[in-house]
Amino acid sequence: MKLIEKKYLLSFILVTCCFALWGFANDITNPMVKAFSKIFRMSVTDGALVQLAFYGGYFCMALPAALFVQKHSFKAGLLMGLGLYALGALMFIPAKAMGSYYPFLIAYFILTCGLSFLETTANPYILSMGSKDTATRRLNLAQAFNPIGSLAGMFVAMQFIQAKLNPLSTEDRALLNNEQFDAIKNSDLTVLSRPYVIIGAVLVVFFVVILFLVKTQNKEEESNNHKFGPTVKRLWQNKPYRYGVVAQFFYVGVQIMCWTFIIQYGTRVFMNEGMPEQAAEILSQRYNIVAMAIFCVSRFICTFLLKYIHPSKLLTYLGLAGAALVLGVIFLDGRSGMYCLVAVSACMSLMFPTIYGIALTDTGEDAKIGAAGLIMAILGGSVLPPLQARIIDGNGLGSLASVNLSFVLPLFCFIVIVLYGLFITKTDKK
Repeated sequence: MKLIEKKYLLSFILVTCCFALWGFANDITNPMVKAFSKIFRMSVTDGALVQLAFYGGYFCMALPAALFVQKHSFKAGLLMGLGLYALGALMFIPAKAMGSYYPFLIAYFILTCGLSFLETTANPYILSMGSKDTATRRLNLAQAFNPIGSLAGMFVAMQFIQAKLNPLSTEDRALLNNEQFDAIKNSDLTVLSRPYVIIGAVLVVFFVVILFLVKTQNKEEESNNHKFGPTVKRLWQNKPYRYGVVAQFFYVGVQIMCWTFIIQYGTRVFMNEGMPEQAAEILSQRYNIVAMAIFCVSRFICTFLLKYIHPSKLLTYLGLAGAALVLGVIFLDGRSGMYCLVAVSACMSLMFPTIYGIALTDTGEDAKIGAAGLIMAILGGSVLPPLQARIIDGNGLGSLASVNLSFVLPLFCFIVIVLYGLFITKTDKK
């Protein structure tokens, strides 16, 4: 059975490009917390409002996006997502002209409303492009291009934003007079805004391509006779879906925790080796990039393995491997623990699209609303990392350093994912 039928090939390629586009947005934005803190001489807490605006857009728009797609079509959802993404990116022009922080937050919020539309639309659209027997493999293949976009975003953030910002620290900027500070701030805002404006222009072009080249679905796919209340009731009664939303919440949490706190973990490891703090942070960031590259390669490998191993079984195996590696992160000292933390990315690569695909199996037209719940589960990425940060700020436990101890939360997340995989495997045998 073909993974992608010929009639869907062009649409599949174009929709898959959207996966890379939102991966780019996610990972060019992560370092902006630090950048905005410096540019506006703010606390880290104020700078972290970038992430609040980012996740807020995802969470707030997922359900409206699903209702929009249910009423119209997958194609309309893609166009709305690309339009909002482009609008948010291009809003960096007036935000830069205003020279204040909050217009940038509004731009981020609108941008991520677009990303929420894209994710809510593109994932079930890919699932619908052919047989349900190959749907999870098809989604894994499309999702394999998401980390490619993420790597591009990380590269642009480092080479074209962080490397070009004025090197003065936040403390040194506080000593400048208003005229000097404004000159540096305006220069830095120009540097920061330029990549967003460029991606906004690219999105406008891609919007036109989607408009003319992606076909609208057939009448059956465009059916909008399903009412919201009964749809939610059916989804709630569907245990694979309901538990899938829970598993997705903990998966996104473990992904963000492992990628966020690899810097803190690595800095401690390398400083214990006698390395200065700044050099330790830079080396830790390089390990983070290696982790993302491993994640990217592993996504393609896992997509191949799904041809021979049932998705729920492979999800269970990788969940167990991830849990074992996190135990190494907790209890192994030095670089051995760091290697375990980097290797965790290989286990995570399969999880988001596989949980997504399993949860939406046999939901039919309800998938358009069901997709919203799975995208809203991204909230796990904003709820769980602060809990881990609080453990890191503590005193540890006995001989365990606090940063090592904090990885009990990712361990718990992997256990939840393993339980979901076992549940689906058992259910499929009935």
